[in-house]
Amino acid sequence: MRPPNILYLHSHDTGRYVEPYGYGVATPNIQRLADEGILFRQAFCAAPTCSPSRAALLTGQCAHSSGMLGLAHRGFSLTDNRQHLLHTLRGAGFHSTLIGVQHVAQRAESIGYDEVVPLPSRQVQHVAPAACATLADGPQEPFFLSVGFIETHREYPAPGPREDSRYCLPPHPLPDTSETRQDFAAYRASARILDQGVGMVLDALDASGLADDTLVICTTDHGIAFPGMKCNLTDHGIGVMLIMRGPGGFAGGQVCDAMVSQIDLFPTICDLVGICDLVDILDPVGVCDLVSLRRPDWLQGKSIMPLVRGEAEQLHDQVFAEVTYHAAYEPQRAVRTPRWKYIRRYGDREAPVLPNCDDGLSKDVWLHHGWRDLVVAPEQLYDLVFDPNESRNLANDPSVSDVLQQMRLRLDDWMSATGDPLLLGPVPAPPGARVNDADGLSPTEPVSVMPE
Repeated sequence: MRPPNILYLHSHDTGRYVEPYGYGVATPNIQRLADEGILFRQAFCAAPTCSPSRAALLTGQCAHSSGMLGLAHRGFSLTDNRQHLLHTLRGAGFHSTLIGVQHVAQRAESIGYDEVVPLPSRQVQHVAPAACATLADGPQEPFFLSVGFIETHREYPAPGPREDSRYCLPPHPLPDTSETRQDFAAYRASARILDQGVGMVLDALDASGLADDTLVICTTDHGIAFPGMKCNLTDHGIGVMLIMRGPGGFAGGQVCDAMVSQIDLFPTICDLVGICDLVDILDPVGVCDLVSLRRPDWLQGKSIMPLVRGEAEQLHDQVFAEVTYHAAYEPQRAVRTPRWKYIRRYGDREAPVLPNCDDGLSKDVWLHHGWRDLVVAPEQLYDLVFDPNESRNLANDPSVSDVLQQMRLRLDDWMSATGDPLLLGPVPAPPGARVNDADGLSPTEPVSVMPE
């Protein structure tokens, strides 16, 4: 039986700020997908920065295990492009096509797609029509079609009539001011355009007659590009939308509250297309042979199919996330359980790394009120039940010292098991990489180029 096609729809810097997650951000097409599929309310990226997050999803392992410790366009790269999902799917007979954003390599052609569709830009206005044309042309099946939108990355478009800043509520880490409302109104405008692109592609999939045979994965790389969100290890940074629809039980407008990580998607796809841990086939004379259609041994996630089939209520008792480089070096690691979040920063820096926050009106508000002078704690512990916004650090509270020690051990064990380079000390950027000064202000400032 032919395996399902895979349509991977992904956006930039969207977090969970879309309609199906209860926010005042109108995205009716993404809502339609949720109504027809499964929405994961506790989905997390493995790294709240662009390339590391995408690399983790597409290789099924944490960012430092894949080698992607910073941004691809700044000189960081996967250790081995053959660990990309498309190569495993190729062994199962899939044809792979990239349309739009990929952000795990400086040159998209180097990843190994069967086809990379050339475009004038990575905006919805060019990506969505190209994806629709590919679906209308009757793509070779089974297919892995990656459709990446630059929206909702800054710079945002001007708000339209439906994004009146007077009636916007800024994200929770931010104060409610005219500037933050204007900023979030502009984000909502970008989300509206993203949703239009998603709708165009879903309509084209329906018109092609392939919808029933296609698993749609709709997600984003990390939190939105506002202070305290993108590039931060609180849930504001690592929480992501994840909606899946298609064969295998991804139907019915279901909501899943179990914690899942984006590194779980690769093993889930393996389950759906029949790529197993070990496949034994008996030949006519009874000699056991091994076939090559085997699940890669580097995968660190778990298939979410037990959740989908109703065989389990939980998949993980902990998930992990990390930051090493974004615009500047800011090494930190985190472990999250259903109740607790623990974040550890490395090195002796106590000040915020401002170049790791994209410029905008909300950043200006924080800077005006002294953000540069704040002290960032080297350890942070949050009770996610009583403090879901992660605003009260309990790391120095003796009443939870046992929890702190347990969370430290969880993080240490994971770092050791995955060979985290931070265990050996500061992590150097690769030769030729472009890195901002951590004492700077903006990611647009001049960079240092690492010597070859």
